[in-house]
Amino acid sequence: MESFEDLGVTPDLVDALTAEGIETPTEFQASAIPVLLRGNPLLAQAGPGAGTLIAYGIPLLQRVDPEAKSPRALVLAASADGASRLASSLSRLAQVTGHRVGALDSGWALPEVSSVLFSTPEILLGAVKESSISLEEVQAVVVDGFTAIEARGRGALETIFEALPKDTHRVLLGQPLTDEAEAFGKAHFSKAVHIPPKAAQAGEEATPPKRGEVFYRIVSEGKEPELLQAVGIAFGEGVRHALLFFRTEDQAADVGDVLNLHGYQVGQVGDGDAPVWLAADELQGRKALEEWPDPAEVVTVSVDVPSEPDALDRRHGGPESSVILVRSRELPHLRDVARRTGYRLVPGKEPIPTRVSGELERLRSLVDRAIREEEIAPFYLALEPLFQTHSPAEVAAAAMALLNRSQGSGKTPATGPERGATEESSSGPPPKTWVRLFMAVGEKDGVGPGDLLGAIAGEAGVEGSQVGKIEIRETFSLVEVNPAQADKIIRSLNGTSIRGRAVRVDHDRGGPRGRGGSGSRGGPAGRPRRKLKGDRPSDS
Repeated sequence: MESFEDLGVTPDLVDALTAEGIETPTEFQASAIPVLLRGNPLLAQAGPGAGTLIAYGIPLLQRVDPEAKSPRALVLAASADGASRLASSLSRLAQVTGHRVGALDSGWALPEVSSVLFSTPEILLGAVKESSISLEEVQAVVVDGFTAIEARGRGALETIFEALPKDTHRVLLGQPLTDEAEAFGKAHFSKAVHIPPKAAQAGEEATPPKRGEVFYRIVSEGKEPELLQAVGIAFGEGVRHALLFFRTEDQAADVGDVLNLHGYQVGQVGDGDAPVWLAADELQGRKALEEWPDPAEVVTVSVDVPSEPDALDRRHGGPESSVILVRSRELPHLRDVARRTGYRLVPGKEPIPTRVSGELERLRSLVDRAIREEEIAPFYLALEPLFQTHSPAEVAAAAMALLNRSQGSGKTPATGPERGATEESSSGPPPKTWVRLFMAVGEKDGVGPGDLLGAIAGEAGVEGSQVGKIEIRETFSLVEVNPAQADKIIRSLNGTSIRGRAVRVDHDRGGPRGRGGSGSRGGPAGRPRRKLKGDRPSDS
């Protein structure tokens, strides 16, 4: 296994990493650090859980002048909290190199004189317009989490990249690395290196054998409350030992102190007298599990998300019951690792908060009725960006929480300020009648309802409330729209592309169109109604 020294990391930073308990690079770090130290632009399919901060942070600290009194490197994140958290983590390493790290946030003093500056695109653009930050001397820029940034709108990001010096070193990370990210890279990067290589991203790597299921639980940022709960539940169900996996010895020691304070005896892996075992070495942990006589007596818990397939398999590839504690922002990475390893991810059963337990059945009934009876297609447009950063189960749970709150107050959930609707407006209530448009993209092009809604909103500026039933066929799609918006949608979408396929849009003329064509009868529009819930992205 490669070391950080082998990757070209300087001795002072190697020592700083060791002091943090980080001694061996993750799979992504081993691939990305040499590329970035050479100054190559990078488009990477990676996110939280893969070790991304160190992967780009170390090259920034080695390549940027620590004496600079204005930003030489920018790191752009989706949220101010995320930018501040990343800055705090990198600043610990920067203490040994003399770099000043800052974030454009109220908790940071004089961020404008930081040599490495973290921010959201919107906040940074505001500072540039106020002339408190200059982009003229920026030597490197990192987009950490393109998918989440794009979900909030990428106008500010585009403006920043257009204003950067042409020789700025550019890095973009996304999990997944979407077609939109690739298009952004094509527009703003020159001869970028891809990690993994584009052939692997397209799914041309060998399909791993199916290895079964692995359970996960969505937890808070700190993870400690959920860890204590998971350990307590395991022992309450008769388990004798809980083996907790960590990425570093320091993290294991810190959690061991917390467990001791809560009355749990912590010991070495395989110690029959200690209920809780701590492991930062996956091979050592797996060996101890294989030597233990009864796998039913042990539960394995990943406190840190496995960084790569080998780590996942060693931790959770045995017959023991197991669970992975994962922050919502780490879930895309975990899904990718599980896919490459051959495991199917399954959400673990969550304890039900007492304060809402009496309401659950009523809320389930309301949601079930809405799925069967309501026109839910327009809401895909609003929710689809959330599916890039959160699991559908999380989004549904949040919606139920809002529903529970609104039901308790006797109000309906807020949907924004009311606006008067006119015949020409793209907002307002759905029309009583629809017209149907024909779009020459379908299932074989990988198109879903969210793609069509997104194109209609993005290209034509028409809101989801003005779109009705969407029917995806093999080679084409049929979309009901407000008659007042039909011609606008046709003009705006013709000549554009969806999922890389050129789109032709026109009024639907009816008649047979081959297998499953619109000549089939059924439903008020003269066609069978396909339920959209079958198009939802899988949670695993």
